[in-house]
Amino acid sequence: MPPRWILTVSCAATLFGQEYLPPIPVDHPAIQYFQNAPDDRVARLSKRIESGEVKLDSRPDPLGYLPSLLEHLGIPVDSQALVFSKTSFQSTKISPANPRAIYFTDDVAVAYVRGGDGLEVAATDAKLGTILYSFNGKFTRRDVCLKCHQGPATFGVPGVFVGSVFPGPTGSPAKEGAIITDHRTAFEDRWGGWYVNAKRGEQRDRANAIASNPSDPDVLDADRAQNLTNLIGRFSPAGYLSGVSDIVALMTFEHQTQMINYMTRLGWEVRILDPRLDTDIEAMVAYMTFADEATLKEPIEGVSTFTKTFPQRGPLDTKGRSLRDFDLQKRLFRYPLSYMIYSAQFDALPDNLRDKIYRRLLEALGRKPESDRQAILEILRDTKPSLPESWRGAKKLSLR
Repeated sequence: MPPRWILTVSCAATLFGQEYLPPIPVDHPAIQYFQNAPDDRVARLSKRIESGEVKLDSRPDPLGYLPSLLEHLGIPVDSQALVFSKTSFQSTKISPANPRAIYFTDDVAVAYVRGGDGLEVAATDAKLGTILYSFNGKFTRRDVCLKCHQGPATFGVPGVFVGSVFPGPTGSPAKEGAIITDHRTAFEDRWGGWYVNAKRGEQRDRANAIASNPSDPDVLDADRAQNLTNLIGRFSPAGYLSGVSDIVALMTFEHQTQMINYMTRLGWEVRILDPRLDTDIEAMVAYMTFADEATLKEPIEGVSTFTKTFPQRGPLDTKGRSLRDFDLQKRLFRYPLSYMIYSAQFDALPDNLRDKIYRRLLEALGRKPESDRQAILEILRDTKPSLPESWRGAKKLSLR
């Protein structure tokens, strides 16, 4: 069974039915998370801004620096997802009428609150993992955010996660407890406190709804909450880059957040000689190959261009296929191997660890349907120059 994380309002977390992964000390001599200067894309952009090489423009409207920052970080607007639960250090300014917008690419996420006190940014350093910043003309590292962003929800390392609550009328959770969601989570538990635009049939979830009756805090007013292709009447889109919250973008972000957290965890464990390493390799390989993915009961369809533009980022093999290709009929992606295998974070894992992961991936893919495993092997041969020879020399993947 996939893990079901519960995060309380205070950010202290407990875990039901799964082994708790204790936090890895950020000040461990082999980690030195605070002492080491990050080398993520935000840190590099910050240096260019400080040197005068780059100047970000601030608009006079509520969007301020957001359009310019997204442009310089290469983050597409069609990745926008909207969350209205009060789950940010700017929580007092977040509500169903004023949702927080999140934009992302493979290694950077930016959050914007209309009328807020600057932008929130999370970037992935290939070795340190997730680094948290705020931006209001310049980047400021916000290690204080680890109070919520390092714990069971992130596998005990600094990270980002997607939570699902039972939101009250103001966006504050109507009851304690939030499920941390990813591609393994059943639809019925996902996206409480989020706006979601989609066509998804009769698959029920918690999106677009509030718990208005204090005596029934886990009963959502779900009338007209499903299959919304727009959010007209839910909030004013003035001051936002887009008026929709795309389901495919949000599902992709869900997968990506915990994939990054897994890689950070393993990278840290191998450096501190953690005895859990082999167990956690198995867990990451299962996640990376979508072993416990929640099956779609009906096809889903997004409302933005994200479904089209995300696969175009590639890389593409000689047949035009990509690990970014969506399925959206029975599962999220057409080929069940995470596109995050291309990330700088994956490639920066120590050689001995990465070799173990590749061996276990090869075995795990051998248990997939032949059409899937052969397509994945062919795609990686064309698009992953550092692919081990054991993959390149294989005639085919077989059961092991």
